[in-house]
Amino acid sequence: MSAWDQVNMTAKLADMKDQHYQMLLAFHSMLDILIDKGLISRDELERKAAALDAESEAAISSLLRPMG
Repeated sequence: MSAWDQVNMTAKLADMKDQHYQMLLAFHSMLDILIDKGLISRDELERKAAALDAESEAAISSLLRPMG
């Protein structure tokens, strides 16, 4: 990989980090608005996040488990 390729790769990574930050900021803002308006509570949000995480873990585990 040439020095110029490395510079381009670093620039792309920096752009991705900025986009990631902007998406997280927008997401966090929307969640705060929903909570502030009483449409969802922090507890509901935490329970749903935990449930989705458990579902994802179970799905990944089942894919990694050898079939027999």
